[in-house]
Amino acid sequence: MKIKRIFCLAAAFAVMLAACGNSSEELKTTGSDADGEPASETTELTLWTYPVGGWGTGSTISSIISSFNQEHPEINVSVKILSYDTGDSDIEQAIADNNMPDLVFEGPERLIANWGARGLMADLNDIWDSEAASEIYGSVASACVGADGKRYIYPLCMTTHCMAINRDLFEASGAWQYVDEKNHTWTTDGFVSAVKALKDYGVEKVGEIFCGGQGGDQGTRALVTNLYSGEFTDPSHTRYTFNSPENIKALELLKSLDGIVFSKDAVGTDSINRFTDGEYAMCFCWNVGTEVSATINNPDRDFDIFPLTFPTDDGECSLQGGIWGFGVFDNGDEKRIEAAKTFIRFYTEDVNRYTQAVLSTTFWPVRDVPNIYENDALMSEYIILREYLGDYYQVTPGWAGARTAWWTMLQKIADGADIPSAAEEFEKSANEAAGANE
Repeated sequence: MKIKRIFCLAAAFAVMLAACGNSSEELKTTGSDADGEPASETTELTLWTYPVGGWGTGSTISSIISSFNQEHPEINVSVKILSYDTGDSDIEQAIADNNMPDLVFEGPERLIANWGARGLMADLNDIWDSEAASEIYGSVASACVGADGKRYIYPLCMTTHCMAINRDLFEASGAWQYVDEKNHTWTTDGFVSAVKALKDYGVEKVGEIFCGGQGGDQGTRALVTNLYSGEFTDPSHTRYTFNSPENIKALELLKSLDGIVFSKDAVGTDSINRFTDGEYAMCFCWNVGTEVSATINNPDRDFDIFPLTFPTDDGECSLQGGIWGFGVFDNGDEKRIEAAKTFIRFYTEDVNRYTQAVLSTTFWPVRDVPNIYENDALMSEYIILREYLGDYYQVTPGWAGARTAWWTMLQKIADGADIPSAAEEFEKSANEAAGANE
């Protein structure tokens, strides 16, 4: 087995990442006073969290809530850990039952573009007035404003989504010459040449365009739009502009490449597992948290993984970022809304507690926190990818409908549909969801 890069993070969060599966998990914590007795006049809160890094495990969340209750015994927090397979339907059912959670930990595409746009979330502008909020990176802050000017999310952490390759296979096949190792980049021509070299070497399945659902679709979108410098939405995020010669050319290229497989039965998690099991030479759904989890869950993996940008024709790769933070459902109870805001302030305004919360996710802070991953070789390697972060277009209206239209389009292409027609149909469906069709 090859010696892999050594990093501290995997050891620190091995237990934390072990349970990021598909089932929901419910936890109950109880507020108490300084003597350990139940606090009087408590406020009951519910926190539902998607499995964002370490926030997918009960042990991590229990530790987070315990720290909060040491200073706020008057607030009891019940936690439900959602899965990305069923989390959206769980919340939609809660909305239908008028029993929404108080706090949700997720990203702007759900908190702003979906529930916020539907008038279901509380405005968090008062939290954004803090000194800590003024330190949030401008690119992140701009992605956290709804079309109505309100802020339905307060961000905690971020990452950069990328792709990964099997370095051993690339070196053995001669494909490694097409990768810029220093900058973690490559070109569209290099990508095409690498696929051919790997195929000639005997790799039957080089890469997978997964389209069994929306899971991990940030990877397939970034792959397609980067190949020939296409766009997904307009700059102001009001409508979808995917149907272009550049994107059609990219889809036609991928469909024509021998070794690139369109899989109607797979989502991002499936593709990750197939890549880490050695079935594919590259994976289009990756980030640093994925590598931590993959290394822990595959201790016998016998090849090195190299993260890099998606290939692009002009050298200007645009990676999709992930932003995660807290949203508060407006349940009409001002006391619970204020208690939820107290929880958010607790973990975002004090730098030490903020650092604790970010580390628990295994992602990066959304503001400058020096040396947060000092001496961590893996995190140090991935940090270069943040230079390639592009536009956060996931806040475009109709996002949920656009995601469904995306994988539906890829499935049709897998079945042999005419690609220009499929792209046109996708854009029409996405803009209908956004209410943007003329």
